[in-house]
Amino acid sequence: MRLRLFNLKYFTLNKKAIYAIIICAILAGSNGLLIKSMTSLTTGTIAWFRAAIPIFILIPFLIKDRELHIKGNNKRMLLASLINAARMYLYLLAYIYTTIGNSVVLFYTYPIFVTAIEAVFYKQRIERKQTLLLLLAFTGIVITYIGKPFSFQSNDFVGMLAAVGAAVGYAITVVLFKAENERYSKNQMIFYQNIVGAIVFIPFLTNLPNASLSDLGIGVFYGLLIGIVVFKLFFFGLKQLSAATATTLMYLEVVSAILLGYFVLDEAITWNIILGGILIVTSSYFISRMNKNAHRKELEDASL
Repeated sequence: MRLRLFNLKYFTLNKKAIYAIIICAILAGSNGLLIKSMTSLTTGTIAWFRAAIPIFILIPFLIKDRELHIKGNNKRMLLASLINAARMYLYLLAYIYTTIGNSVVLFYTYPIFVTAIEAVFYKQRIERKQTLLLLLAFTGIVITYIGKPFSFQSNDFVGMLAAVGAAVGYAITVVLFKAENERYSKNQMIFYQNIVGAIVFIPFLTNLPNASLSDLGIGVFYGLLIGIVVFKLFFFGLKQLSAATATTLMYLEVVSAILLGYFVLDEAITWNIILGGILIVTSSYFISRMNKNAHRKELEDASL
């Protein structure tokens, strides 16, 4: 009887965790809609709301839990936070200058860059399968850009270049934050991700007098939704599910974003976005799985 109750409880928690990750992915897919809707705000002002709102919300909880203090390698964490601020700015530029589909598909190349960074700077061996997947992802990027001009006068070129830059920046922060992850709570990690951005984007607040009240409200909502709610849902799901399952479900963000762009903003879904997106997401997915398996094997070998 007890075993049956335990299994029922475990199944219920697993079900809730899966729903949490799915909702998380759909909400994350609304990124582009929210960014494009804040037409009276500059890129830097939007970035400040995205970084500062989570900080303001988390500070009381960090004080309550006595976690508002520096520990571990704070220089590395602050460097990661600075890079994350630059990544955030490029991420916003991508959505402002090109379509939601282009932005989200190219941003999801970040696992490929994680692999490349770990191979170059941490001397991790790249397997033949990973090399083939890297080439597959590069092919996807080329296909995604077919028919668009290579010129900084082209909004698509600037936006898509920014999306790739954001993917590189995010990959660097993933590597840096991963090295310190065990020393910090989830709230501390979110705090460190955003603290430098909340400071460096302050000069952009000079734009606030020209902003509409509705856009200011969306800015606050954007910071709360993407900076807190999405992360909390993901961490909740991650407690009950394996990392592989959670990250796999998060690829629904790509589908969600493209469909929202199509139905809400009438953005075209072209053949090259579909084909390029499939190649990029497929390669990113398998590279992520391979990286996780390699990391798990390292931990098992270390424990022997």
